Amino acid sequence: MGERTFGPRRAGMVALGALALVLTPAGQTAWAIDNLEIMAPAAPGGGYDRTARAVLDTIEKEGLGKGGSVINVGGAGGAIGLAQFIRNKTGSGNAMIVGGFGMVASFATNKSPVTLLNVTPIARLTSEYLLVVVPKASPINSIKDLAAKLKANPAAVSWAGGSAGGTDHIFAGLIAQAAGVDPKQVNYIAFSGGGDSLAAIVGGQVTAGVGGFSELIEQVRAGNLRALGVSAEERLKGVDIPTLKEQGLDVTLSNWRGIAAPPGLSPEQTKAYLALIDTVVKSKTWQEHLAKNRWESAYLAGDAFRKYIETETARTTGVLEKLGLIK
Repeated sequence: MGERTFGPRRAGMVALGALALVLTPAGQTAWAIDNLEIMAPAAPGGGYDRTARAVLDTIEKEGLGKGGSVINVGGAGGAIGLAQFIRNKTGSGNAMIVGGFGMVASFATNKSPVTLLNVTPIARLTSEYLLVVVPKASPINSIKDLAAKLKANPAAVSWAGGSAGGTDHIFAGLIAQAAGVDPKQVNYIAFSGGGDSLAAIVGGQVTAGVGGFSELIEQVRAGNLRALGVSAEERLKGVDIPTLKEQGLDVTLSNWRGIAAPPGLSPEQTKAYLALIDTVVKSKTWQEHLAKNRWESAYLAGDAFRKYIETETARTTGVLEKLGLIK
């Protein structure tokens, strides 16, 4: 379990239970939330964890709260954490949970009894492309090499990534399909957190790995991994990594992440959560986190975000059925 604690809060807050109305450094009035607990429904080190910590760091530096922490609860593609969040935090004015495309996909695959529509969607925050990588000692030097090896013997190519049925798994399945291989034959090894997956890839325990750009790029730059391709439509600015499309595989995928509040909220509580995150995403500190992690801003708030989740759920279910990942 990972935890992050805030430093002293700036002066000028008027307490209202867990909520307070504050004047931000930019001179704007905004809601703040004390003792905010953000759940990352995965092990430390992955995208959900880093998103949660970036939100809390922004809240601290922008004077929007004190006493906050990140709680990591992995398992079942996020379903265990989400179920615990719903059970323990319904109606709470100081709890949030990070979620994203991976959870939507995992919930569809596993027919989870709880989904992101069972909580209060607050905002889609970011979008991120994925990388395909191999250990530094691998003889595989391109996506074409990997595709050829995959076609020759799918079972001999092991993949490391996040939870079964999640974003990474779908990405591996799409690569196989584009290479002319039945996605059901993909030898995919699922890890509950990005740290464990990364260790397996760097350690040469698998043939290849897939994961978020920001999770893998530093190991690529350090020479511990070799990047074969990125899931973007076009090459990323300032990044010398070819896309899969330019190497002959028609595969693109963008991973999004967002944040939600508990169910059972009062209108005032919902307003406070929406105002807090709106202030966060418009802050200088958040922009610095976007740049540092190479996340693309994908801000979409409130009812529009809920409708987006509904559409994503339907679309993702169709993709998973096509890939044979839904039993």
